[in-house]
Amino acid sequence: MSIKKIPRQVIILGLISLFTDLASEMLYPITPIFLTAILGSSMAVVGIIEGIAEVVAGYLKGYAGNISDKIGRRSIFIKIGYGLSAIAKPLPGLFPVITSVVISRTGDRVGKGIRTAPRDALLGSYSEGNSGAIFGFHRGMDTLGAVLGPLSSILLLYLFPDNFRLIFLAAFVPSVLAVCFTFLIKDKKIPPTKRIKGNYLEFWRSSPEKYKRLIVLITIFSFANSSDVFLILKSNFVSDSYILAILGYVFYNIIYAVFSYPLGRLSDKFGKHLIYGGGLFIFSLVYFGFAFITQSFFFWILFALYGVYSASTEGVLKAWVSDLVPNENRGSAIGLLTMFSSFAIMLGSFATGLLWDAFGSTVPFLTSAVVSLAIGSIILAVRK
Repeated sequence: MSIKKIPRQVIILGLISLFTDLASEMLYPITPIFLTAILGSSMAVVGIIEGIAEVVAGYLKGYAGNISDKIGRRSIFIKIGYGLSAIAKPLPGLFPVITSVVISRTGDRVGKGIRTAPRDALLGSYSEGNSGAIFGFHRGMDTLGAVLGPLSSILLLYLFPDNFRLIFLAAFVPSVLAVCFTFLIKDKKIPPTKRIKGNYLEFWRSSPEKYKRLIVLITIFSFANSSDVFLILKSNFVSDSYILAILGYVFYNIIYAVFSYPLGRLSDKFGKHLIYGGGLFIFSLVYFGFAFITQSFFFWILFALYGVYSASTEGVLKAWVSDLVPNENRGSAIGLLTMFSSFAIMLGSFATGLLWDAFGSTVPFLTSAVVSLAIGSIILAVRK
């Protein structure tokens, strides 16, 4: 399937994600630096903030996904979710204290939690045996924003040195553009007779066994998959330059954007388990590398590999779930998956912060590497 044949609604959703991620990624790599270098917080505080953000988003991803299945509508959640995220972004620029960072980050994640599962369910409804390509295209557009966002932050820091508050305020502009595009989104109607009526417990009981096993494995992996801010912070410590650390993150997103669509298409051809399992092997290699990195040259290689890992897993996993469940249940299926993984990432981020403060960076990175290697081996070994 060529990019020219991507449905119009999928392209619009891609543009919304592009502008939203441009805004989010203006802030994501500079927020931990803003917290530690400007506001003086510890690594544990960084982990707690990321953990709070993930647990809020995780709960809402599950809840909103289930509700969207029940009412048979996705677009209302998309509008509200992107709107809330836009409002939350400039708060630290207006009020430069740790509390405002917590409120902003949590508010942004509330918006993400409300929109994610309904949006992904809507994306899945446009697939016709090419879910990997559909989700790969969307992840590519999303990640293009993640390239432009940090570059915009670097430009602003160059023009206005150490003015982190300005970046929080500037991120509001692309957020508003994204919200405008949400009004072009149309629902793909689900007949009332096919809409689910039960809660998540009833959905779980009736869901396919393959889906249940996949959720268990992904949740275990998510405990080891802490927030990416720790990769940025390790790069900052190694290079002693937050500009280089942000550029490394930009490089990661460039690789991620370039490989998302091709790897999505390959997953349609050769199987989601093969591409996803291989991605976890790459994740393990990257975290082994970050555990022992001492020279800034190597983190460019590691960020490149990390981009391939993300392209092999993020969109592919949602496409995989989309293949396993019918359209009327996709909101609940994707919502439950993202809810469990978000809770696990929350605990993993908190644990990573504590371990880093107590033992240095090597211990948490090695732990993540070992767990991901084990889960990747299971997925590839038990292909059914």
